[in-house]
Amino acid sequence: MTQKTSTLLSQNRQFYDGLWGGSQLITAEQFNTWPLVSGLCTTHERRLEIAPGLRPRLPIAGTQFVDISAQALAKLAAQGGHVTLASISELPFADGRFDLVCALDILEHVEDDHGALAEIARVTAPGATLLLSSPFHQSWWTPFDAMVGHCRRYEPSTLIGLLEQHGFTVMQSAGFGMKPKSDFWTNLGMWFLQHQPERAFWWYNRVMPFVLKRQPPLQLREGLIETDNIAEALLVCRKQA
Repeated sequence: MTQKTSTLLSQNRQFYDGLWGGSQLITAEQFNTWPLVSGLCTTHERRLEIAPGLRPRLPIAGTQFVDISAQALAKLAAQGGHVTLASISELPFADGRFDLVCALDILEHVEDDHGALAEIARVTAPGATLLLSSPFHQSWWTPFDAMVGHCRRYEPSTLIGLLEQHGFTVMQSAGFGMKPKSDFWTNLGMWFLQHQPERAFWWYNRVMPFVLKRQPPLQLREGLIETDNIAEALLVCRKQA
């Protein structure tokens, strides 16, 4: 592990332990990904979700969760999840172990994204499904990206190429994410996170139920959607046999 990787891991753990320490668990059924996920779960029994925090998109019972936040894992375990304290770069599972892997908003946090995707590819079975999301367009980088621990925003073609290198084909995609469109609310939230983090986390937990109610339905399209004006996308990928 390089010094930079160690520093990023420490920064991410500090930020998200602070966030999840005072947060309430929100189950998968409350997100707009649930219609997709519930269908997949009927045929994909061996499930892994990487770095879900307290916002898992896969059902808790019967799912293996990996996270760097012990606080989040404790709350998932209390609800019947199988939990392991580990990072995406070193998944402690056998080759081909899972039929459904979910890694939302995580790859952009990792310095060695090739290594992380290699680990995901290793533990997914041939024909398995990968749900992955990431922010797009490096030119859209803001201080918010730095604050939440991003290493990069992906150019869509770069991310697709990276997935293909590791044996994944994008089958469907959709616009994704719950970041406020208004810079005012984003900047206000950042100020509180920097100067009054406990108050920011308190407000985050009280605003989240209203944000969830305003989620539009997930509009999945075949292949990769038009990305010019898309800040983030959810990709439904298949592991090549």
